Amino acid sequence: MHFIDVDNVVFSYENEDENNTSVLKELSLKVEKGEFIALLGHNGSGKSTLAKMFNGILLPDSGTVSVCGMTTKEDDNLLEIRRKIGLVLQNPDNQLVASIVEEDVAFGPENLGIDPKEIRIRVDNALKAVDMYEYRGHASYKLSGGQKQRVAIAGIIAMEPDCIVLDEPTAMLDPQGRQEVMDTIVKLNKEKNITIILITHYMDEAALADRLVVLDDGKILTEGTPRNVFSQIELLRRHKLDVPQSTQLAHRLNSCGFKIKEYPLNADECATRILEQLNSTV
Repeated sequence: MHFIDVDNVVFSYENEDENNTSVLKELSLKVEKGEFIALLGHNGSGKSTLAKMFNGILLPDSGTVSVCGMTTKEDDNLLEIRRKIGLVLQNPDNQLVASIVEEDVAFGPENLGIDPKEIRIRVDNALKAVDMYEYRGHASYKLSGGQKQRVAIAGIIAMEPDCIVLDEPTAMLDPQGRQEVMDTIVKLNKEKNITIILITHYMDEAALADRLVVLDDGKILTEGTPRNVFSQIELLRRHKLDVPQSTQLAHRLNSCGFKIKEYPLNADECATRILEQLNSTV
């Protein structure tokens, strides 16, 4: 049994003129426990809609979405599904509800009816997991963007989900904030085996995932490892998508006569590939 099973899902939004806009079109996707998946696609491809399907915020018009065998269409399943899958939004200000950091992180467990002593333990552990424990007594509104987003992630961790879905969590952050959040996401996946589903427009972030799923017009265009997907440069370009800068540089060098066989995904790999090619020509 797959951790998340999206089977032949169709979904449409109803417009004011009562015409339906089809967003997801017979889409199927399997997610395994502990995977780190990045969802890619241009605006309107269906990424955010799919993200809201995972924990039942949106329900399919047809097809099914199941979590650990529990379908989101059954109302009795939704509470347990939402315990298993937490959602982090793009703007952390929309997710922070208390004026003090530790109170904000405690909000979710309190609503689940967790014992206060257990909540104290969960809050401390969650803040330590995102390296924000020393800020537990600080005012939330005084934090930087990256710090706010890490507190928002801590609030989800305190609910002890098996999976965290992040909808462009770094879109509003500066480079340092983006790095802080991505370091946290990778740490949670690798050290705590939390399943991560990341929606991002930053290809360098997507390159950190185990698997990429590229959406286009409500369907899966292609999927695979980052190296496999990003090697399909012309396909991605036709669908208004980019690749990591290191991959793009290697592609351009090859067009100039270089012979880099395995496209790099980051700056270190790129430097190594170029050095190997230069040494081979000496």
